[in-house]
Amino acid sequence: MQTLTERTQSRLSAVLSGEARGWRSRLLFAGPAIVASVAYMDPGNYATNIQAGAGYGYRLLWVVLLANLIAMLFQALSARLGIVTGRNLAEVSRDHLPCPLIWVMWVISEVAAMATDLAEFLGGAIGLSLLVGLPLMAGMVITAIATYAILIFEGRGFRPMELIIGAMVGVIGLCYLAEVLIAPVDWVAAGSGVMTPSLPDNAALTIAVGIIGATVMPHAIYLHSGLTQSRAVVRGDADRRTLLRYSNIEVVVALAVAGMVNMAMVMMAASAFHQGHANVAEIETAYHTLTPLLGAAAAGIFLTSLIASGVSSSVVGTMAGQMIMQGFLHFRVPIWLRRLVTMVPAFAVIAAGVNATDALVMSQVVLSIALPVPMLALLYFSSRRDVMGDFRIGPVLRALATIGACAVLSLNFVLLADFFGVPIPGLK
Repeated sequence: MQTLTERTQSRLSAVLSGEARGWRSRLLFAGPAIVASVAYMDPGNYATNIQAGAGYGYRLLWVVLLANLIAMLFQALSARLGIVTGRNLAEVSRDHLPCPLIWVMWVISEVAAMATDLAEFLGGAIGLSLLVGLPLMAGMVITAIATYAILIFEGRGFRPMELIIGAMVGVIGLCYLAEVLIAPVDWVAAGSGVMTPSLPDNAALTIAVGIIGATVMPHAIYLHSGLTQSRAVVRGDADRRTLLRYSNIEVVVALAVAGMVNMAMVMMAASAFHQGHANVAEIETAYHTLTPLLGAAAAGIFLTSLIASGVSSSVVGTMAGQMIMQGFLHFRVPIWLRRLVTMVPAFAVIAAGVNATDALVMSQVVLSIALPVPMLALLYFSSRRDVMGDFRIGPVLRALATIGACAVLSLNFVLLADFFGVPIPGLK
C-alpha cells in the first residue's frame, strides 16, 4: 500500500491536533473522493448521457441528480470503513468472511476490474483516434503508454497521483463548462428537468435505468476505502470523527462536481441533438454531428474531455485492481504486469472486430453482474459493531443505504434482463 510523504503526514497530524488551522490545512485531507469521482465521469457514462439528452432533452436530468445522491452515500460509507478500521473493503472481507466466499468475491471483482478497464481504455482510444485521425488500435497503444506513464507516479505515494488525477478531473470539468457556454442551453427547461421527475415513455425508463443502474462502480467502492485508510496517525475516536467530517465534505464536493459534469453532458446533448438528431446514441456519431451544429471547437472540446476521462479512469481502474488483489489475496504484482493484464481484453476485443460501442455496453453488463458483491459487503460491514465499533451506521443511515442499494441493484437487474432479452412488464 502506498503512503503519503512524512512531511504530509506530519502536517495532517498537526491539523488533527489543532496545531494547524485554515482552509489550506484542510485541503491536505482532499484527494480520495476526487480520485473516486473519476468513476462517475468515465467513458461508460458518455453514451448514456448523450442518449438521454438527444432523445428526451432536459427531462431526465432529475435521474442524474438521484443517481448522484446515491453515489454520495455509498462513497461516504466506503471512506468511513477505511478511516475507522484502517483496512480497505477487500481486506475487511478477507478478515471476516469464509475462505470460499472470499475466493468467489475476488474472482468476480477481478472480472469487474477488467470490464471497467475495457470501457475506460476504449473511451480514451476512441477520443484519440477521432481527434487526430488515428486507427483505433493506434489510439489504444497511445492510451496504454499514457496510462502506464501516469501509474509510475504511484510509487511516489498517494499525493502525486491524487494531484494528477485531480488535474484531469479539472480538465473534464472545464471542458463541459465550455460546452454549456457554447451550446444554446435552455436553462429554464434544464431547471424544470432537475426538479420535476418524469418518464415520457418506456424508452425513457430504459435510459433512466441505465443512468441509475450503472451509477455505483464496483472498483470505486473498493478503492475509496483503501485511499482513506492510514492517511494520518489516528490517536483515538476524536481524530476519527475529525477525519470523517473532512471526508464527508470532500465526498459531497467531489461527487457534486461529477454530478454537474454529467448534467452538463445531458444538457449539451439536449441543446445540440434533441431537435433534429434525437437518434444520436454513439460517441462517434455525437462527435461527427457536433461539428456542423456547434462548430469544430465544441467537437474538439468534447473529445478532449473524453480522452482525459478515458486515461484518468483507466489509471484509477488499475489502482483499484491492484488494491483488490492485494486485499483479498495479500499478494501484489508489479504495476506493469497489472496494467498488461487489464488492457489485454481491450486489445483482444478490438482485434476480433467487435464494435467499440458494443464493447462498452457489454462491459457495463459485466459491471452490473459484479456490483452486488462490494455494495452489499459494504452495507453489511458498515452495520456491524464488531467491525465499526461506535462508528457503525445508525438506523436512519442504514435504512437510506438499504433503500439505495435495493434501488440500484433492482435497476441493474432490469438492465441485465433487457440485455439478455428477458421481457420486463412495462419496460417495453
